[in-house]
Amino acid sequence: MTEGVNIIKKYVKNLPGKPGVYRMMDAQENVLYVGKAKSLKNRVTNYTNITNQPYRIARMVSETRTMEFVTTHTEVEALLLEANMIKRLKPRYNILLRDDKSFPYILIDTTHPAPQVKKHRGAKNRDGYYFGPFASVRAVNHSLHILQKAFLLRTCTDSVYNARTRPCLLYQIKRCAGPCVEKVSLRDYKKLVQSAHDFLTGKSQAIKDDLTERMEQASTDTEYEMAAIYRDRLKALAAVQSRQDTAQGHVEEADIIAGFQQGGQSCIQVFFFRAGQNWGNKAYFPRHHKDQNLDDILPAFLSQFYDNKPPPRALLVSHKITQSALLEEALTIKAGHKVTITCPVRGDKRNLVLMAEKNAREALERRLAEKSSQKKLLNSIAEQFKLDGPPERIEIYDNSHISGTNAIGAMVVSGPDGFDKGSYRKFNIKSPDITPGDDFGMMREVMTRRFTRQIKEDPDRTSATWPDLLIIDGGKGQLSAVMKILEDLGLSDIAVVSIAKGPDRNAGREDFYLPGQKPFKLPPNDPALYFLQRLRDEAHRFAISSHRQQRAKKMHKSILDGLPGIGPSRKKALLHHFGSAKAVEAAGLQDLEAVNGISRVLAKNIYDYFHENTA
Repeated sequence: MTEGVNIIKKYVKNLPGKPGVYRMMDAQENVLYVGKAKSLKNRVTNYTNITNQPYRIARMVSETRTMEFVTTHTEVEALLLEANMIKRLKPRYNILLRDDKSFPYILIDTTHPAPQVKKHRGAKNRDGYYFGPFASVRAVNHSLHILQKAFLLRTCTDSVYNARTRPCLLYQIKRCAGPCVEKVSLRDYKKLVQSAHDFLTGKSQAIKDDLTERMEQASTDTEYEMAAIYRDRLKALAAVQSRQDTAQGHVEEADIIAGFQQGGQSCIQVFFFRAGQNWGNKAYFPRHHKDQNLDDILPAFLSQFYDNKPPPRALLVSHKITQSALLEEALTIKAGHKVTITCPVRGDKRNLVLMAEKNAREALERRLAEKSSQKKLLNSIAEQFKLDGPPERIEIYDNSHISGTNAIGAMVVSGPDGFDKGSYRKFNIKSPDITPGDDFGMMREVMTRRFTRQIKEDPDRTSATWPDLLIIDGGKGQLSAVMKILEDLGLSDIAVVSIAKGPDRNAGREDFYLPGQKPFKLPPNDPALYFLQRLRDEAHRFAISSHRQQRAKKMHKSILDGLPGIGPSRKKALLHHFGSAKAVEAAGLQDLEAVNGISRVLAKNIYDYFHENTA
């Protein structure tokens, strides 16, 4: 403790009284904590007096061996930098937002004369209109379904669109206007696109009024089929309106954020309201110490949550936020428009917050119940396999291939919180020495690559990425192959078990192999057996899906992809000139020279490439 305090005191002597961000690190230079300060000198000085500090802070100070500092012009800049560093470095003592994946959007892609509507995730680098974020793919799919029914927009890819010669099923069931076969003119189709755009920007009532007027006019003109189409489109829009919570009030654009704590854990529930519509909700379970309350957790959550996504104009929160003015200023800078943070105490907005808080409580209660059950199962696993304690990290391995082709090794990870999908890994089997279909050789390669890299990245075995238990899909041979690799790497202390499928591959009759022991079975109704089956099945699912993705990718790969000096434009020119990749391969030198954009030298390179490859 004294050593940590003395180290911090040395840094304090030279610190300025300016805003900035500081990092506290241990002897191995692992970042323990990232903090921001209005005055670096005053903030860091607080750590030198630990008499009244919580145990968590005292322990952090005792582990501190070095510090780093970044000064900023303003406290707002420090806040933004702090959030970015916390997400990137994941310090042990910070409140940490986990599972912060990008959200899906709806994209109306305007790069085609007949714009396509589709799901989108990632960088917004295509021309078009983006709407979101949506809380989940399920919420996106619901809105896409409405857009198809109400506005008849196409969802097919451009290649499918260009290849159509007659209407598809979606046109037959009145989910698409059929621009691909000119069932609607491009001019009228663009009007449908504009209506969908207006709907997603909150002008739903005007669209409903227009459809109602058209329906009545069609009925007056005895165009009953057209009137029925307008009626069905109105029904789709009415379904959206009825789906919204009656307590929504006048919220057009806001995130409703509510927290709930129990058992030393927290859940933050976020509801997305855009264009006056509920675009879904999602629960988050930030990592924090059990002595931290929502007054500390919510500000940290907000700064990290909006680090990589645009905040709406209003945030309605369940608890008052400390330094809310500072956070508002930071979010306003990021968003490019005014952002307000409000803790409503009455009215419709308060009802929305209470709804989110209720969802947070229920989500946390479910998680605690699942975690309690998971803990019992891990204790049972430790007992069955004679481990020192319940495993914190289990890695499960499986292979997938077809007659040795497109061979994939897969690793899935499980622990006290269930499957950790962010830690899943796949291994493309590369070794030329492995005979196609050699499962033992594949497993040896996977294990060698996995643990050679792990040793290189963390030789002192201080991180949580080291497994307590390896589960191998296979029998005695696979177990022996794995044990041999681990022994060669000096890792024979890692527990390993292999699971061999039962007679006729029946679930419930599996044989378990441990090093130096005879195979054994678990009782048919043992919960631990079902748990192990679930782990194995998840590894098998991940291996199969990875294998299929690789196979599909290779099937769609063109023989032109390997041509030297051929980019997308020249590839397109070759295909337009010859009609197919096979025709390019069979073309003569003079024919290649005749292609627009292909020089004599490049034509010779292309000709030689196919000549050498087929010789």
